Amino acid sequence: MIELVVFDMAGTTVDEDNVVYKTVRAAINAAGYRFTQDQVQAAGAGKEKSQAIRDVLALDGKTHGEDEVAAIFADFKQRLEMAYANLNVTEQPGTSKVFAALRQRGIRVVLNTGYDRATAEGLVAKIGWTIGDDIDGLVTASDVTHGRPAPDMIQLAMTQTGVESPAAVAKIGDSAIDIDEGRNAGCGLTFGITTGAQTDSQLRTAEPTHVVNSLEEMLEVISNQGETAATQPESAE
Repeated sequence: MIELVVFDMAGTTVDEDNVVYKTVRAAINAAGYRFTQDQVQAAGAGKEKSQAIRDVLALDGKTHGEDEVAAIFADFKQRLEMAYANLNVTEQPGTSKVFAALRQRGIRVVLNTGYDRATAEGLVAKIGWTIGDDIDGLVTASDVTHGRPAPDMIQLAMTQTGVESPAAVAKIGDSAIDIDEGRNAGCGLTFGITTGAQTDSQLRTAEPTHVVNSLEEMLEVISNQGETAATQPESAE
């Protein structure tokens, strides 16, 4: 039985017109590079953003110092703040209804993200979600020692919500690294969703338990699993 669902933000629950990865590309290319949007998303999707920059730069096969990464990351943060100030950030279709349906079943809902906490809290506030009313928690890359694909954020979400077994956790995200994170945490279900950074075929390279096209499809899988478990006969002693 699933007791906790950990949701990625951008591309999964938050519709921000892919502004994050467009901004990552803008900041990198402003430093003298010519990476395409596809390259940026393939190398950087779902990661803590300084790591995303580091991994995109590595595509040219050259050595890049941490000072360069830090300078591009600082530029990225400034550009992203300006972009979000003028952007109509909304939830992905049906997200609040899925949150409510899960919580009505007693399943906790936590958001996790490769953003830092300030950026993530700004997005949550802009949409109008509140912890305790709409979601049960928010875990960001700046809250843990190791970002994705390490399991740290999911493990922190479990601690915050009192869920002990990773088999009772489902993770959903729009990039392969989200799925890797869920698998590394031992999650019972891992979902790739096609509403964001990566395609169905890209998501399947990470071997999720399911690929869905909407959060409603994920809810149906979890609901069906719960109904199946509830109707299983007890084993004989």
